[in-house]
Amino acid sequence: MNLVVLLAIAATLVAIQLVVTRWLKLNRLAWMALWWVALWAAFSYGINPPLPNSIIVLFMAIITIALIAYLSADSDELQAAQSAITRFMVDRQYAVPLLIALVALPLLVALRVYLETKAAPQPPSSSRTIHPPPPPSINFNGTTLNLTTANNPYRELEDSDPEAFAEHVANGRRIYFQNCFYCHGDNMEGSGMFAHGYDPLPANFNDATTIAMLQESYLFWRIAKGAPGLPSESTPWSSAMPAWEDFLTEQEIWDVIIFLYEFTGFEPRAQGMPH
Repeated sequence: MNLVVLLAIAATLVAIQLVVTRWLKLNRLAWMALWWVALWAAFSYGINPPLPNSIIVLFMAIITIALIAYLSADSDELQAAQSAITRFMVDRQYAVPLLIALVALPLLVALRVYLETKAAPQPPSSSRTIHPPPPPSINFNGTTLNLTTANNPYRELEDSDPEAFAEHVANGRRIYFQNCFYCHGDNMEGSGMFAHGYDPLPANFNDATTIAMLQESYLFWRIAKGAPGLPSESTPWSSAMPAWEDFLTEQEIWDVIIFLYEFTGFEPRAQGMPH
C-alpha cells in the first residue's frame, strides 16, 4: 500500500467536509462524485504494486453500480439529484460551467489516450520467473498430490491399451475446446479470441520452451491452481488463468494434458529431470 497517497486522499475528503461545506452545501450527488474520484485515485495510485487497469475498471464499475443503488434507495434524494442535473443542463447561470464540461471532458479523454500511446514501455517492478519451481505437493479437492513423484496415471495406456488411451485423448480434446481454446487458440499458439485482452499473453504450447520442457505433474499444478496459485517470484502477474480445480476433475485435467502433448507432438519431460 502507498500510505502517503491514501492519507492524502483521506485528508482531502476531510478538508472538503470541514472547509468547503462551510460556504457551499454539497448535495448527495456531489458527495457521490467525490467518493467515486477518491476511490479511483486510491485504486490507481494507492496500491503497490499497481493493479492492472482491467481490475481497476472492474472495481469502478461495481462501485458505480453500488453508488447508483445507494442514491436510488431514497426517492427524495433521487428526485433532488435529477433536479440538480436538469438545472445544470438548462439554467442559464450554469451555461459557462456546462460549456467547460462539454469541452474539457473530451479533451481529457483525448489527452489520456495520447499520453498512453506515447508512453515508453516500462519494465515490471521486479523480475518475474516464467516457469517457477513447483511446490513439493498441492492439495487438490481434499487430496494431497506429491508433485515430485506424481505421474499421469493414464500415460501408460499409450502403450498398454492404445484404444483406451485414444478415449482419454478425445476427452482431453473436448475439455480443451470447451474451456481453453478461447485464450490459447485453435492451434494452441496463445492467439485465441480473447488473448489480445491479456498481458502477458496466454502460453503458446507450440513453442519448444513451454510444455516440451515440463513434466506432466508441473502442468497439472499450473492448470489446477492457475494464476492465483503462482508463487511470489512469478509476480507481477495479470494473467486471467483461472484455478481450474474449481471446474474440472482430476481425470479431466490429466486428459487435457494428454491432449496438449498429442496435439503439439511434444513429449513430456521425463520424471526426475529438472524443470
